[in-house]
Parts: sequence; C-alpha cells; structure tokens
Amino acid sequence: MRALALLGALLAALLLASATPATAHAALRGSDPADGAVLKSSPRSITLTFTESVGLLDDSFRVYDPTNHRVTTGDAEHGPAGSDTARITFPKKLGTGTFTVAWRIVSADSHPISGALTFSVGKPSATRATVATGPGENPVTDSLYNIGRYVAYAAVALLIGAVAFMAVCRPPDPAPLRRPVRAAWWTLLASTLFLFILRSPYEEGTSPATAFDLSALAKSATGRPGLALLTRVALLALTAALYLVLRKRVNGARPSRPLLATAAVLSIALALTWAAAEHASAGIQVPLAMTSSVLHLLSMALWLGGLTALLITLQRSATPLPAAVVTRFSRVAFAAVTVLVGTGVYQSWRGLGSWQALTDTSYGRLLLLKLAAVALLLAAASQSRRWTAKLATAPAVPTPDRVPLPVGAPAPANPPTAENPPPAAEPSPLGKPSPLGKPSSPDEPPATTPTGRHQAALRRSVLTEVAVGVAVLGITTILTGTLPGRAAAEAAESGTASGTTGIPAAAVAVVPFDVGTPNGHGKVQITLDPGRVGANSVQAVAFGPDGGISSVPELRLSFTLAAQKIGPLPASVTDRGGYWAADSVNLPIAGEWTMTVTVRVSDLDQVTVTKKIRIAA
Repeated sequence: MRALALLGALLAALLLASATPATAHAALRGSDPADGAVLKSSPRSITLTFTESVGLLDDSFRVYDPTNHRVTTGDAEHGPAGSDTARITFPKKLGTGTFTVAWRIVSADSHPISGALTFSVGKPSATRATVATGPGENPVTDSLYNIGRYVAYAAVALLIGAVAFMAVCRPPDPAPLRRPVRAAWWTLLASTLFLFILRSPYEEGTSPATAFDLSALAKSATGRPGLALLTRVALLALTAALYLVLRKRVNGARPSRPLLATAAVLSIALALTWAAAEHASAGIQVPLAMTSSVLHLLSMALWLGGLTALLITLQRSATPLPAAVVTRFSRVAFAAVTVLVGTGVYQSWRGLGSWQALTDTSYGRLLLLKLAAVALLLAAASQSRRWTAKLATAPAVPTPDRVPLPVGAPAPANPPTAENPPPAAEPSPLGKPSPLGKPSSPDEPPATTPTGRHQAALRRSVLTEVAVGVAVLGITTILTGTLPGRAAAEAAESGTASGTTGIPAAAVAVVPFDVGTPNGHGKVQITLDPGRVGANSVQAVAFGPDGGISSVPELRLSFTLAAQKIGPLPASVTDRGGYWAADSVNLPIAGEWTMTVTVRVSDLDQVTVTKKIRIAA
C-alpha cells in the first residue's frame, strides 16, 4: 500500500510538473472573414466555426485596431448555423488597416481553447496589434485542475469498486473495507467541490485567487460542466445513504435485488456526470459515445476499484479469505475487462479517425502508451486468474482436532494417534472433505481455506495489477485533455490553427534599441507575413520614447539561421512614408532565425540589435 501511495504521488507530481496549456477537444474549422483576408469594406460581424459545439465566455472576443486599441463590439453569441459557431458584431465603420481578433471559448467537453486571427480592411496596414491569443493558461490553475480530475477518477473507481466487491463478492469480514470506502467518498466529494470552485478560473485562464468571486461561482453553476459537478455532489449524498443501508445488511450475505438495482442506478448516474461534460459529449455519435463512456468508466471502477478492495481484504483480514470470494471477483473482473476492451476499441476509433493519426498526433501516441500499459495490466490479470483457479481447488489446510478441557482435568484416555486417528469428516457430494463435516453446495466452490502460499502469490499478483492500474488511470487523465486525432485532421484540412495557443497569421517581433543619447531609444515592430517558409512581406515601424511612431533616417534588416549556416540574408526594406517595408524576403527553412536590425537616428548615432523570431514550416 505504501508503494501504491508513492506511485500515486509520482503521477500527481508528473501532472503538476508537465502541465502545459490544455489541448482542448475543439478545433477552429474556419472563419468569416477568413484569417488574413483583405476586404474592400468593413464587415458587419465575424463568425468562427469549430469542429464541435462550444460555450461562450463574457470576454470570448477581443478586437484590436491597427494602433492596438480595443474596438467596441457586440456581445458574443452563437451564429445562425448552430452551437458550433461563435459570432460578434462590429461597429458600422471599422476604419482601414489590419485588425486582430483574439478569441477564447470552451469546447463542449469542458476544455478551454483560444487563438487569434487577422483581417484587413482596404489594405494591410504597416502596424497591427501585437496581442495574439488573449489570456493564456494559468499554469497553477491548470495543474491544480488536472490533479483534481485525476483524484476524482481514482476516488470514484475505489468507491464503486469497493462497494460492489462487498455486495457481490461478499467477503465474510467487510470491516477492513469500510474505512477505504469512507475515504473514497470524502475524497470524491472534496475533489468535486474543488473542481467546481476552480471551474471559472480554468475557463478564463486566470489565477486560482479569482475562484472565490461570487460572480465566478454563479457563472460556473450555469455551465454544463458546473451543472455536472453539482449533480455529482447531490448523487454522492444519495450514495452515502445507500452505503449505510448496505453496511447493515451485507455481512457475507447476498443483498436484496432492490438494493443492488438502486446501487447500479446510482453508479450509472455518477458515471454520467463524467460523460456529460467530457469527451463523449461532443463529436460524432454522441448518444452511443456517452453510453460507451459510462460503461467504460463503470467497468474500470469494478476492475481497478475491486482489485484494490481485494488487495486490502487479503492484507488486513484476520482470517484467510475463502476461495469463493476470490472466485466471484474473478468472474466480475473478467466481465469488466471484456466491456473495457469493447468500449475502448470504439472510443479509440472515434477519437482517432484514421490509422495515420495513431502515430502522427499526440492523442495517438498517448493512446499507444495506454494500450501498452493495458496489455501489461491484462498480463497481470491473467496471472491473478491462474492463482484464483488454484485457490478454488486447493485442499484445506489440515489442522488437528482439539477439544477444550477444564483447567486441571485429566487428558483423554485415548488421544488421537497415527494408530488411532480421529473420525473422518463426512464426505461432500464433490468428493472433497467439508471443514464442518457438512456437504458443500454444488453451486459454490468448495469452502476450503486457501493455502498460505497460494494466497501470498495472489496478493503479490493483485498488487501488481493495482500498481499498473494506477498508471493507466494517470495516462487516461492526460488523454482526456488531449486533442483527438479526428479533430486535428479536420482542423488541418481546413487550414486553420487549433489549440490554445492560436498561431497568429503573421510573425511579429518587437526589438528595443538605444543609441545612448537623450531621446535616442525606442523600439522597432517588425512583422513578417505569413511568418512561414518561403516568400514573406516585411513591415518595420519605429516607435520613439513616447510610444508614438518615429521617422528614422535609416533602417537595415537581415536574417540568419545559425543552426543551418544560412545568412545573413538582407531584407531590402525601403522607406514607405512612416514605415519601412520589403515586398518579398525568402526564408527557405523553418526554425528560429536571428534578425539583425540596424537603426540610425541621426547622422552620427546608430545602433545594431538582434532578436530571435520563429519561422513556421
């Protein structure tokens, strides 16, 4: 158990240390106006279309004019095409030049996504807003939210699995499981409330300090993910009441059918709170996907949670565990694994969309890692089934009959010896001795006491299963926060950028300079359009100490890719009346280029500075 606790802590640390902006499950399919479009007149609105339905935030759109001032717009709303669109309206006259639109929405499976695009009215301007995607992911909020999701998965697995183990497998002494079940219930409740409180900062990309704002909590309560979390809290209250009833009635006896049916309904309802707010709630075949997701989560809980309950019972039970208990769990685990494989195959097909996505996308590579871990888990499960079969047929451990005598009483006249053995137990119909001298039922495995060697081997095998299962759970948590291959392919086909970083339509860099004289400092904003391999147009604007556009007598620019020993490649920029520009600069290879900028502010004063800029493929 200490090893399992350490493994869980390491997985939590991995989630915290490797936290990057969450890769959401929606992707931008297109926009109207299109990214980079040049329009003859001001558009009345802009509409974004995504690969799945999206939710809108109070600040879903921010529009900036060429001078980096925010434009007043209408409220964000869904377009006429449906909930997979987002739209805002513009003032009647935007003016001319290049406008930047930064957007942030929440995909149907609860993950935020953001990005940016540009369009121009009249013609592209020499200057444009430097903002790209709006608020990024807060790393602390993102890490805490991911850890909360992992803890909730682990808690629901233990809660459902352990209660099912007590109700179906009927261990003679369920006392060792009562504390873990209570701990799982409280942990699931705490993690659910924790996720609800963090929901608004997670969507907005803000600090956890904003979580306790009353307006933020009210907004979380109206969204689908927040409603699912609140529903989970209500279901946990009903689950606690049901557990108290089961605890009184389950002491090695089979619970009544109404109790089992009620427990099954509550388990399905709990699983639905995940399916309704995550991966299965968006994309293709939603009803079938949600059904598959519920079955997948329940079978995972029955297997991994039941394994944990079996391990705890094996380790803490005061008496050896009857083989019948292990055999019942083996049947349940086999059925759960069968459902896991079937639903897992369907969900993999639904998320990938093609064989190529298995190796070309992060989702596919994570899925391969999960499949390898599941294969290892199945191998450990196979070993456990073999030990279970041996336990079911193992003979009872012989123990001498002892008759209690009063203190000081004389020993029996004819004690059992090799020549005078005790009377044999009455044989059972199966031909094996019953420890109580009564025939065993043909419907149940022999009620024998397992040998110590077999039980120790089963305990080690189950421990291996649980350890690998914890790792599978961690991989699954990361996988549910990764853009599926199908959505990535749709975004690639439409030629749009997707994800939370939102690649702008052009590469923009701001280069500070200072010649060392009074008022001899400022910055140069350099824009490469489209910022990719091949021909790029270049615009460079100099700003003075006061932030206003400054006319400089000379500006030179060149590009060097030191890693490939290319350059310097001069960009023959010319003065275009307030800004410097070149119509075409060919950058042949993707990578991090070094720009060398020489700025002359007078006949005698000039300075040369460098700045890195990334050119995409």
